[in-house]
Amino acid sequence: MLADKIGFDNEKYLEEQTSAILERVGKFSKLYLEFGGKIMFDYHAMRVLPGFDPNVKMRLLQRLKDQAEVVLCIYAGDIERKKMRADFGITYDADAMKTIDDFKEWGIDIAAVVITRFQNQPAAQLFKNKLERRGVRVYTHKITKGYPTDVDLIVSDEGYGANEYIPTSKPIVVVTGPGPGSGKLATCLGQLYHEYRRGVKAGYAKFETFPIWNLPLLHKVNVAYEAATVDLKDVNMIDPHHLAAYGEVAVNYNRDIEAFPLLRRILEKITGSSIYQSPTDMGVNRAGYGITNDEIVSEAARQEIIRRYFRCSCEYAGGVAELDTLHAAELIMKNIGANAEDRRVVLPAREAAATAHATGKGNEGTFCGAAIELRDGTIVTGENSHLMHAASSLVMNATKLLAGLPENLHLLPQNMLDSLSHLKKNILRRRMISLDLEETLIALSISATSNPAAQMALGKLRDLENCEVHLTHIPTPGDEAGLRKLGVNLTCDAEFSSKSLFMS
Repeated sequence: MLADKIGFDNEKYLEEQTSAILERVGKFSKLYLEFGGKIMFDYHAMRVLPGFDPNVKMRLLQRLKDQAEVVLCIYAGDIERKKMRADFGITYDADAMKTIDDFKEWGIDIAAVVITRFQNQPAAQLFKNKLERRGVRVYTHKITKGYPTDVDLIVSDEGYGANEYIPTSKPIVVVTGPGPGSGKLATCLGQLYHEYRRGVKAGYAKFETFPIWNLPLLHKVNVAYEAATVDLKDVNMIDPHHLAAYGEVAVNYNRDIEAFPLLRRILEKITGSSIYQSPTDMGVNRAGYGITNDEIVSEAARQEIIRRYFRCSCEYAGGVAELDTLHAAELIMKNIGANAEDRRVVLPAREAAATAHATGKGNEGTFCGAAIELRDGTIVTGENSHLMHAASSLVMNATKLLAGLPENLHLLPQNMLDSLSHLKKNILRRRMISLDLEETLIALSISATSNPAAQMALGKLRDLENCEVHLTHIPTPGDEAGLRKLGVNLTCDAEFSSKSLFMS
């Protein structure tokens, strides 16, 4: 299978990226390095660049940790409205705390947390209190006066100077955050202002994996970036500043290109001059040099574009995305000549739902199907019943196949199923008593203590990681959490599994 092949060389990438950063550091006394995208668990990059280690950027930081320290930014408005990180199912403030813990596990300490555009929002103040009482240095930065038009006011004691300086001591200061709009750039520029006031020749650079500047504009890896940021309305473009300065074609995106003239003026105002002629100049991105097989990464990116369409359609059904965003996601998919059914697990999942309907095996009038593509390309399906959700049935069927167990073998004893049904119906007073995936996994682990077959199936769960899964419905919270923990690449049809508005 093409999906099993490797199209990216992490070691080559690490060498290229480390060299590029150190070369840039050599131009300044201190470098503020803005990390765009996800610094850890970069599953988007892993999906579009098969072979990409989702934590390779942390490996990079480990190489540089004696020379680097980290500042973490989070926008107060994201804390206030409880913005979610979809791949973990947690809020941005929880993700920030998780990031601090994850960095510690890698042997890298967060020097400080900055809450940006802080206006005494209650949730942001509570977040600040939590961190400070756990010994984390927290700074609050207000909106920069004069931004974005009045450069003289921006670069003044009333602008960048009004926000407190964050003391740092190492030559590389990595500035990161849980998502776009976290205030990383403003923090970098504010720090530059303070550094020059202190007589320190500091500089700025940007480390952002996508779009990949030295791939063609319409390369599917770059188009997949547009699909991933369709809600932000990001559009890839040829960098006109780079083309004018060097006669060289380079790919960047609209926000960076539009902001560059202002950013250059701010840098010139702070430092007296700027070494950058284009937004591409500011980058130290070398992901393109790690690609070893263009066919593999192109197909992987094509599949990611389809996944992003499904995600957007579900977000629209759930009231999160707007109709124009859904149309944009669909147009991106159509423009590369793809459609939803090009994802191999889609039609088998829908056929499983049709089978459930034809045989009357659904639950409470709903008929749901699910399909998974195993690592060897085998497709396994599951359907809902009065006992299990479709996701539960799918995982049980897949692990039985991987363990070489008979398809009709029951891994959960009837007395356990009866006891769980009694608990959900008569004690917890749940309307739906069929087992969601989280419940099924717990039941399987209990059964494994006395059932060797269940133990064999349990041991195969890790083999589902990174496999492709499709559901014919938006998963319930228990199914979504279970599938996320298994690490599968999930898509869903934009249909609800129940007529009920509330799903516990």
